[in-house]
Amino acid sequence: MGKGDPARTIEAVWRMESARVIGGLVRMLQDVELAEELAQDALVAALETWPTSGVPDNPGAWLMATAKHRAIDRLRRHQLLARKHEELGYEAELQQALADDPADAADDRIGDDVLRLMFVACHPVLSTEAQVALTLRLLGGLATDEIARAFLVPEPTIAQRIVRAKRTLGEAKLAFDVPRGDELGERLASVLAVLYLIFNEGYAATSGEHWTRPTLCEEALRLGRVLAALMPREPDVHGLVALMELQASRLPARIAPDGSPILLLEQDRARWDRLLIGRGLDALERAHRLGGAHGPYALQAGIAACHARATSAEATDWARIARLYAGLAERMPSPVVELNRAVAVAMADGPEAGLAIVDGLRDVPAMQRYHLLPSVRGDLLVRLGRHAEARAEFEQAAGLARNEREQALLRARAATAARAAAG
Repeated sequence: MGKGDPARTIEAVWRMESARVIGGLVRMLQDVELAEELAQDALVAALETWPTSGVPDNPGAWLMATAKHRAIDRLRRHQLLARKHEELGYEAELQQALADDPADAADDRIGDDVLRLMFVACHPVLSTEAQVALTLRLLGGLATDEIARAFLVPEPTIAQRIVRAKRTLGEAKLAFDVPRGDELGERLASVLAVLYLIFNEGYAATSGEHWTRPTLCEEALRLGRVLAALMPREPDVHGLVALMELQASRLPARIAPDGSPILLLEQDRARWDRLLIGRGLDALERAHRLGGAHGPYALQAGIAACHARATSAEATDWARIARLYAGLAERMPSPVVELNRAVAVAMADGPEAGLAIVDGLRDVPAMQRYHLLPSVRGDLLVRLGRHAEARAEFEQAAGLARNEREQALLRARAATAARAAAG
């Protein structure tokens, strides 16, 4: 095994190889629950064997071979190969598939298996919460307790979501394959939405005591890169990867040493990750070359690119950002997009222009409990010297926010505004 902790080495291998193993088993068995169970059996075998025998040269093939042997044993034990005479042709084919040497599998077969697994985990028969949990479980290799901690949800709740999701997939008798034609676009949009939801929860945690959860960002970005390699001609995939790369580049600068948030305009841009910025700009260029410049993720990545290219907040092309948000609003109308446009307009044309847009959103039902609306309004009122009104807005925002770090930041801004109003 060499130096280091054997368990940590096996955990790292599992994170890299589990999706391929489970994906291959799903293709052969057409059963997500059984595929994951057999893959977990193979992991247990690795934990028992590798600390003394060492990690194999091809650990993925070892895990697949072990899982296949367990599958054959299971089929024999339950006499599944003799259920019906009419099924013998399929069962012989299945037994042959299980007996094949995984080391001989072609790269495109492995890629197809992982891609298929992504579409299975994000199938529309599942709720969004179930899609997220199953994606992290099957494709991210995360344990149930890790997913629960990441989303601040009780472990039994996550476990139940995963169990119900696999049961739902089994009962739906789905064709476990990559969709084609018109269905591909719809299903791909679901996969991308799930990956971005996972990333966003890591980038700006909705609740809890931590402002960010980098592990979730890393998982979403890793899976996005895998998807881009498997679907290189899909512009929206590259647009999402570009957006995540560019946003992830800011993570080192988003948190102060004491864990408190640092907002975009106050961040030390020297701490932004230039490697991730370069990767993000490259992915954005690929999305444009493929005709996806006006896709929802590419538009957002274009906004992130404006920030990445600027040496300071003052040097940022805010007018271009406002135009990109206007284009995004046309593509996917949303009051949240309009709120973000208001911020850009305020930076480009002054706080009065931005405040006019924000005030137009105050009666929108979807924004009534959205803490960033009073937060943005408070910021604009501060810039206009209306500190007493700003204090009230920040206090309202703090009451609506669920993240403890964000609440503390908003309360501090309310106190600052109160002092300015008094002085």
